[in-house]
Amino acid sequence: MGVLAWVPGCAARLVRWSVVSAAARRRAAAGLLAAVVVVAAGTGCDARTDRGPDPRPRTTAKATNPPPGLPAALTAGQRLNWSVCPAPSGAQGSGHAPGGGWECATMKAPLDYREPGRAAIDVALIRKRATGPERNRIGSLLFDFGGPGVSGVTGLPEFARDYTSLGQRYDLVGFDPRGVGGTIPIDCGQKAYEGGDVCKKRSGRFLPYVGTTRTARDLDLMRYLLGDQKLNYFGVSYGTELGGTYAHLFPENVGRLVLEAPVDPTQNLLRQNISQVRAVQSAFDRFARHCAATYDDCPTGSDPDRATPRVVDLLGKLDKTPATTGGHGKLDGDRAAHAISNYLDRGKEGWGPLVKALREVMDEGTGNQLMEKAYDHAPGARSLSGTGTHGEPTGGNGTSAFVAITCADSDLRPGFTRSERWIKDTEAASPVFGKAWSYGVYLCYDWPFHGERATPDVSAHGAAPILVVAGTSDPTTPYAGAGHMVSELGDKVGVLLTVRAEGHGTYPQNHCARRAVDTYLIAGKLPARGTTCS
Repeated sequence: MGVLAWVPGCAARLVRWSVVSAAARRRAAAGLLAAVVVVAAGTGCDARTDRGPDPRPRTTAKATNPPPGLPAALTAGQRLNWSVCPAPSGAQGSGHAPGGGWECATMKAPLDYREPGRAAIDVALIRKRATGPERNRIGSLLFDFGGPGVSGVTGLPEFARDYTSLGQRYDLVGFDPRGVGGTIPIDCGQKAYEGGDVCKKRSGRFLPYVGTTRTARDLDLMRYLLGDQKLNYFGVSYGTELGGTYAHLFPENVGRLVLEAPVDPTQNLLRQNISQVRAVQSAFDRFARHCAATYDDCPTGSDPDRATPRVVDLLGKLDKTPATTGGHGKLDGDRAAHAISNYLDRGKEGWGPLVKALREVMDEGTGNQLMEKAYDHAPGARSLSGTGTHGEPTGGNGTSAFVAITCADSDLRPGFTRSERWIKDTEAASPVFGKAWSYGVYLCYDWPFHGERATPDVSAHGAAPILVVAGTSDPTTPYAGAGHMVSELGDKVGVLLTVRAEGHGTYPQNHCARRAVDTYLIAGKLPARGTTCS
C-alpha cells in the first residue's frame, strides 16, 4: 500500500483474503497490499459445454425454519430459479461461462436487515448438483473462498475439482458476497483503488450495507431457500470469519461447518497484519535454510543467516531501479516482496519456483516470474498492503470489495500519530516484508463510514461442533490464531485439526486432512480432539 494496496487468507496483506490454497490451485484469489490491496479473483473457466441444467428428477427439500423477521415475499414466497450460467460479468472478472452442468440463480435479500420490507438486492449464486444417486444426497454445501473480495460464482467452478468427493453427496454452492462480483458490486476506481471518496461517489448507496455480518444473514436466507434445515459450509481463510460470524448469529442452524486456515478472531486488523508479516518472515527463513542445504547456487546464499540481508538489499535496489518484466510493468521492491510471499503461500511446492524467480531477477535483472506471482495470492489470502494504484490485473472488482468489506467490518481509523507507530511496528516485525505490509495501516484511513467492530464475535454456544483445520506453518493465517478461533467458538463447539505443513491451506493436498474433512462432512464423524496430521 505504498499507495494503498492486500491475501488468502488471505489482506493491505493483512491476513484476510485467504481463499486458502487448495494448495496451489486455490491460490488465485489472494490479494496484495504491497502498496496496494490487490485482489486476485479466479476466472472460473472450466471446459465449456452448452449443456443446460441437470435434467435428472430431483426431490425438492423444504426447510421449515426461515430466517426470523423477514417478509414472506423473501422467504416462503421466494423460489430460486436455476438456469444455464452466463459468462461472468466484468465485476466478476469476465471470461467464459462455466458450462459443465453449472447452474446459476439470483436470490433476493434485504438491502438493510433492519428494514427488511423495503429495498431488496440481488445475490448471485451458482451450483453443481450432487453427482451421486439422489438417495445419497445430503443437501447443499456452501463455500466461501476468502478475501474478502473473492467471487464464489467464478471461484467455485475453478476450484471444484478439489471437492469432487464432496460433490458426490452434496450440491456444491457458491455465491458472491455483498460488494463482490454480481452482488451489489462496489466500485472504488476503474483501474485502481482511488480512495474512500471515490468509493462513496461511485457506490455510496451500498457501502453501508456490505460487511461480514450482513453477508452472514444472507447465508441463512440461502440455507432456507436451498431447502436445508441446517447450514453445511466450507470456509477458507477470510471465509472462516464469515462462517464463525454465522455460527454466532445462528447457532441453532449450524450443520457441518469446516473452517480452514482460520483468521484470528481475537486480533484487530492491524494486529493481524503484524502477526501475518511475522509468519511470512518465518516462512522465508525456512525456505532459506532449505535453499542453502539443497542448491549449490542458492540465490539467497549458502549461509541462511545472510539470506534476509541479501534479499533486503535486493528489494532496496528494485525500489531504486525496478526490474523490467517484458511488458507487464516494472517490478519494484514492494511487488517483489508480495511475490515472494505468494510463492511461500504455496508451501514446499512453491520453493523450487521461488529459487528460479530469484535467480532470474538477481542474475538476469528481469522480473518476469516475480511479477507474475505479485498478483497471484492463494485463494482467500489477502494482505492489507496490497490495495492500491496497480489495480486488479486479474479482472473483477476484488480490490474495491476487499477495501469496502474490510472497512465496513473494522472500526479502526487510526490518526496520523497512531498510524506512524503502527507502521514502525510493522516494519520492525519483518526485515523482508515489513515495509510492503506497512502500507496496510492506511487502508481505512479515509473511509467515509464507521466500521462495525474491532474484532468479530464468533462465540457460538449451543452450536453443533465446528471443525477448524490449521497448518502449523501457514504464512497467511498463522497457526496461533486457530487455537484462538477454537476457544472463541465456545466449549465443545470448536474442534481443532492440526496439520504439520507449509503453506496457506491444507485441503485437499494433505491426504490426512482431506480424509478427516471428508469424513466429517459426509459421515458427520469428527476427528478425535488433539488429532495432528503430518
